[in-house]
Amino acid sequence: MVSLLSFVCSIGNVPLAAVLWNAGISFGGVVAFIFADLIIVPVLVIYRKYYGTKMMLFILGTFYVTMAAAGYLTELIFGGFGLIPAGRHAKVLQASIQWNYTTILNIIFLILAAAFCYRFTRTGGIPMLKMMGGAPGTDQDQGRDEDPAPSRAAGQSAPPDGGPMEGSQAHTPVPLVRIAGQ
Repeated sequence: MVSLLSFVCSIGNVPLAAVLWNAGISFGGVVAFIFADLIIVPVLVIYRKYYGTKMMLFILGTFYVTMAAAGYLTELIFGGFGLIPAGRHAKVLQASIQWNYTTILNIIFLILAAAFCYRFTRTGGIPMLKMMGGAPGTDQDQGRDEDPAPSRAAGQSAPPDGGPMEGSQAHTPVPLVRIAGQ
């Protein structure tokens, strides 16, 4: 219940679980605490928005039962085999900026992301986004899931060569990507 009510993501749960382990929580309780980040209140609100209240409640119940069962099973199995650590010496380190491979990779990919953003804006990306329309669910978005091809009358099938049917106009596909010089 503590994890469910806390606003902590997956990464934030691990140091908190280490603190709880040092304070005396059971090994299975630590596993359940880490699992519970899937059912914190903000995530439940997202589930409700996308799937509806009934499905959100189903997910909450299913995940809670699974979390509790995983905690109990972990405690029983690891305890039965004697694999639960006797000492409670988990260390929570303070984060600091360091020069290591992670820092170098972050800088490289930051430069790469900046290059992609620059190319996107210089090659017409912003006008393309404006042309694409509004957010999902707006009037501009209605009907996009429908088949753009005209319906065929009952009993008619496409010609064997895949070309247009007799009496219909040929449709030339518009390329989605324009290659320079073409």
